[in-house]
Amino acid sequence: MTRDGLITATLFSIMLLLSFHGVLSPDKRQAEASEAILQPTFDLSSTQAVPLIRASFQLNPAEAMFRANLQHTGVYQTSSIKRLRGVRWKLKTDRVIEAWFSSPTIADGIVYVGSDDGNLYAVEAGTGQLKWKFKTGDVVYSSPAVFNGVVYIGSHDGYLYAVDAATGSERWRFKTGYRVYSSPVVSDHVVYFGSADTNLYAVDLATGGEKWRFKAAGWIISSPALSDRTLYFGSWDYHLYAVDAETGTERWSFKTGYRVLSSPAVSDETVYFGSMDGNFYALDEHTGQEKWRFKTGGRIRSSPAIKETVVYFGSDDHYFYALDRTSGQLQWKFKTGDQVISSPAVAEGFIYFGSADAHLYALDAKTGKLKWKFKTPPGWMRSSPALGEGAVYFGCDDGYLYALQ
Repeated sequence: MTRDGLITATLFSIMLLLSFHGVLSPDKRQAEASEAILQPTFDLSSTQAVPLIRASFQLNPAEAMFRANLQHTGVYQTSSIKRLRGVRWKLKTDRVIEAWFSSPTIADGIVYVGSDDGNLYAVEAGTGQLKWKFKTGDVVYSSPAVFNGVVYIGSHDGYLYAVDAATGSERWRFKTGYRVYSSPVVSDHVVYFGSADTNLYAVDLATGGEKWRFKAAGWIISSPALSDRTLYFGSWDYHLYAVDAETGTERWSFKTGYRVLSSPAVSDETVYFGSMDGNFYALDEHTGQEKWRFKTGGRIRSSPAIKETVVYFGSDDHYFYALDRTSGQLQWKFKTGDQVISSPAVAEGFIYFGSADAHLYALDAKTGKLKWKFKTPPGWMRSSPALGEGAVYFGCDDGYLYALQ
């Protein structure tokens, strides 16, 4: 595809996102969190990259996928960044327009992430040096999964790609009927992912051959979570589905009031997810029966994180929420300056997420108190942060991949 063609295709893609997601141009309202004034704040315009401090941080291999694990709980078994020292590095991509949805994945000291320039990037976690980049046929909003030396990622060109993690060479590709926003999950020699062609696919890791597909009645942008041999995912047809991972047969479905873009998280026999109807739901993992729901003031595109007794997520109403995961009662909420589309990451009592107000926030997971925040030049943060190798990594609409330490 020519660059002009890629620009045209990408603009069309974002117009669809604006139409269907209800994304509005941010007015960059001032964040109203009262304690933010007293907390450390970093502004990229005045912050210089700090010298690299090497540390021995090991990332659990199970975390090398979107939302950190098969159940998508967003919990990283690694050290948290309690005090922000500054920018370790930032990498400029060849973005076409200002939109970054792909979230980083860290494996074996390498950060993998997609970009709207159509590339999958592999970057040294410690230095920010580009190792390789792999070109797909369109923008990449899917987030990568890494398993046994292979990176799996979807593209708007309708393909799921399997790419050698060491060299960036293509192993195989699998064609769907339309764009692949959904981020893949890998288990038992199978990769699972959704497509805007309304199908959820199970594909053999070794051959790239289709094992089965499940058809919904709307686009599948939501990324599947896997628990107890069952896949859970949302669709534009307003439903959350539970599908047998071995056969692709439906176990149950639950209808919400609008599209489900949020990717579910599963813990203690409960499935948690948000809907564009503004509700956050908790369902019985086995039956699909509703346990409780919590109403926010805006649509929910952020995917939840679960740690101990609390479930965390963001909303288009500018708030980030912490609820008791058993009762659905509000524990605390934190107000940002704009929509919270980014999904949270949790590590060692800290919770990290981005906002359309151009900040990455770090909060105390128990109290919701602001610990620090980092400001980039004007640009939404839709990318969800990932932690590992002593840093927090995320993409921003300014076209950069950031590593903070």
